[in-house]
Amino acid sequence: MQRDDAFLAAWRDPVGEASEEPPQRPVQRFRTLWISDLHLGTPGCQARALLDFLKHTECETLFLVGDIIDGWQLRRQWYWPQEHNDVIQKLLRKARHGTRVIFVPGNHDEFARKYLGHNFGGVEVADEWVHETADGRRLWVIHGDLFDGVIQCAKWLAYVGDSLYEFTLKLNRHLNSLRARVGLPYWSLSRYLKGKVKRAVNYVSDFESAVAREARKRGLQGVVCGHIHQAELRDIEGTLYANDGDWVESLTALAEHADGRLEILHWESQLPAQRKARPVRARGETAPA
Repeated sequence: MQRDDAFLAAWRDPVGEASEEPPQRPVQRFRTLWISDLHLGTPGCQARALLDFLKHTECETLFLVGDIIDGWQLRRQWYWPQEHNDVIQKLLRKARHGTRVIFVPGNHDEFARKYLGHNFGGVEVADEWVHETADGRRLWVIHGDLFDGVIQCAKWLAYVGDSLYEFTLKLNRHLNSLRARVGLPYWSLSRYLKGKVKRAVNYVSDFESAVAREARKRGLQGVVCGHIHQAELRDIEGTLYANDGDWVESLTALAEHADGRLEILHWESQLPAQRKARPVRARGETAPA
């Protein structure tokens, strides 16, 4: 199946209202939520945790900030389990029930950029967005790949890195399987490398500064993005930089409360114990940005 066909098929299927189980815990309510880098269509996607998040949160506006469906991986090998379809169905159900859902495509689902301005089952597709918080701040919402030099200047290298990372991801799954057998907790190879490899640290810092600088040039008070799979909420030279993280490794989202206060939600800490311990946890390496 071609990437375009996968995108259309995923978003136009009818919503099964009767199949959803009721929430097991109190539902948390927010003014706005941002999630990105789900990478549906890959084994690394933490779909069960994501479904738990979607089931136990409600908001007025939900932003899908890119790399929702991983077209790069689907083009190489088709992978679409029922849980990934359930995520799409849940997003469509939220749109049907009054949540405004805005999808800003990223580089892994760049094929969706041909549908800018369209509406799929209540999900609006936009290239970028300016969101005004309850306390009056104007935030630029983008995926962030336009500020990635590898993506813009050497896309072939990004594809190579994507393939190589699949090997690293498989290696990490085997490693954590062994660790689990001897009672050791999950350990992230990618997170370790991001923190230890100077080039990776510099890349993240340069990316954050570039995105914040562009938001400042546009006269905005801040920016919300994804892409680099590293949740962050901080001030960069007077401009708010917010990254909502990912749903492959960090299981994070950005939330706006009713008063405009922003917070990074670390959903792993809210998962029931049995879900934290499930075998799929060993898949949790970050897909390439």
